[in-house]
Amino acid sequence: MEYAKLGNSDLTVSRICMGCMGFGDPGNGQHSWTLDEEHSRAVIRRGLELGVNFFDTAIGYQSGTSEQYLGRALRDFARREDMVVATKFLPRTQDEIAAGVTGQQHIEQMINTSLKNLGLDYVDLYIYHMWDYETPLYDIMDGLNRVVQEGKVRYIGISNCFAYQLAKANALAEREGFAKFISVQGHYNLIFREEEREMARLCAEDNIAMTPYSSLASGRLSRHPGETSRRLEEDSYAKLKYDATEEQDNVIIGRVAELADRHRVTMTEISLAWLLTKVTAPVVGATRMHHIEGAADAVKVKLTEDERAYLEEPYVPHRLVGVMAQNTPEAAKGQHVWSVGNQRKAGNRKYPQSLPKGFRRRTGWKA
Repeated sequence: MEYAKLGNSDLTVSRICMGCMGFGDPGNGQHSWTLDEEHSRAVIRRGLELGVNFFDTAIGYQSGTSEQYLGRALRDFARREDMVVATKFLPRTQDEIAAGVTGQQHIEQMINTSLKNLGLDYVDLYIYHMWDYETPLYDIMDGLNRVVQEGKVRYIGISNCFAYQLAKANALAEREGFAKFISVQGHYNLIFREEEREMARLCAEDNIAMTPYSSLASGRLSRHPGETSRRLEEDSYAKLKYDATEEQDNVIIGRVAELADRHRVTMTEISLAWLLTKVTAPVVGATRMHHIEGAADAVKVKLTEDERAYLEEPYVPHRLVGVMAQNTPEAAKGQHVWSVGNQRKAGNRKYPQSLPKGFRRRTGWKA
C-alpha cells in the first residue's frame, strides 16, 4: 500500500479508501444488496491486512448501520490512532426547518448521532454530503467550525458540490477564521470525468484532496460488457446514473479490458491505476474479498502516458447524474436523495476524553 497526505491536513491516508456504503442492514435502508455485519467485518479486516487505513461511511447509509458495523469492526481489529475515519452528514429536513432547528444545531445533532453509531470520541474527516440550499452557508461553516473546536471533528470535507460552491465556502471560512474544507468527494471515474472541467483545477491550485466516489462506476469498470452481479441487477440508483450512456461508455470499458489483458491484471486494477494518477485516494466500495484485494493491487500498476491517453480518448461529455442532478435549489424543498432513516438523533455529548497528538495545539481546543 502507498500513503499520502490528505490535502492541507496532517492526516496520512492509504491511497485506497474503503467505501462503506455496501455495509449495513439490507432490510433497513436505500439498498437491498448491502452486507450483513459478519460479512462486512470480514471485508473490513481484509482491508486492514492490505494496509487500508482510510474508511468512508455516512449517517445516511442503511439508517446508520453502516457506521455501526464499521465502528465495531475497527474497535476489534485496529488501533484508533492508526485509522482515518470519515463520515458524512445530510442537509436539514423540511421538518427541522419548520421546527426552527438552525444549521448549527443540525450539525451538532448529526455529528453526535454519528459518533454514537461509530462508538468514537471524534472523526478524522467530517463531510458535508450534499449542498444544503435551504440553509445559509454561514450557518453550515460556523456549525462545522464549532464541532472542530469542540474536538469532535479533526478536519472537514465536502461532497457533491460545484467548484464555485467549494471556492465560496472556503472563502467564507478564511474570512471568518473558520475551518476550511480540505477534501472533496465527487463523482469521478474513467466513464464520468466531468470533475476535470473545473473542480480538479481548483483542487490542484488550493491543494484540496480529491477522494472520488463511484470510482469503478458501480462495478461497470470492473467487468466486461454483459457480465453481471447482484448489485448491477438490483442497484436502481446506479442504473439511473449509467444506463443512459451505456453504448458510449462500453467503448472505454472495452479498452480497460484490453489493457488488463496486456498487463495480466484485472479491469479493477487498470481502472483504479488510471484514477490514482488524478486523485489522492479514490473511495472504493467492497462487498467481496476480491474487490478490496484488486483495489489494493491497483496501487502497484503503473500505466504509461500513451496507455492513459488511450483510455481517455473515447470520452465524450456527460450530463450530470445522481446527486448532482437531483439536488437542486428547485428540488430542495422535496424529499432528499438520502435520509437518516429510522435513527433518533443524539443530543449533545461531552467533549472527548482523548484527542490525537497535536490536536489541541492545532485547533486551540481547551478542556
